[in-house]
Amino acid sequence: MPLTIIESKQDFNLTAKHEIISKYSSEAHMIEVVIDSIRISLVSQHRIVMLREMDSERQLPIWIGPCEADAITIELQDVKVARPVTHDLLKTVISEMGGNVSHILIKALNDGVFYASLFIDINEELHEIDCRSSDAIALAVRTKSPIFINEEVMDEAGILPEKDIQEQADESDAGVESLDAFSDFVDSLDLDFDDE
Repeated sequence: MPLTIIESKQDFNLTAKHEIISKYSSEAHMIEVVIDSIRISLVSQHRIVMLREMDSERQLPIWIGPCEADAITIELQDVKVARPVTHDLLKTVISEMGGNVSHILIKALNDGVFYASLFIDINEELHEIDCRSSDAIALAVRTKSPIFINEEVMDEAGILPEKDIQEQADESDAGVESLDAFSDFVDSLDLDFDDE
């Protein structure tokens, strides 16, 4: 399936977040991820957000709607819009009510649907709000909040990226070169198979 890939320039700083994140992440076996890319099928126009594990190449693909993909993309690419989109509004409401987004968690996968929670810190009290994964991600990129995935979800649905075509071509060229070197070696041998 042909895809257009929008690379992420996401860079979140965990040191500015509350200690509760590290405490919660060790208790719940959470894996921190970043947005690696948003892929767009040229055939069907479906979108997939690829979340990549911080210390690994393992990724979690999540199918999302085009509106949510656009909301994530405009923030990642720092596109200025004339009026705030829904996720900008949500960010402002949370802030005006004295809260801030601590982190998000992709917590479960049931029947092919990912479930997420938004964690909002209000006066050092953490509130968990159930939400769609795509909305949680769109809000996380706006608030520069870390994104976590439950370890069980990553183990069940995580994938390792396939080698790209250039890497495969380079590997096959290296194999041919090593065969050429072997052929040259065999040709240089002075073997006499005549009966003596």
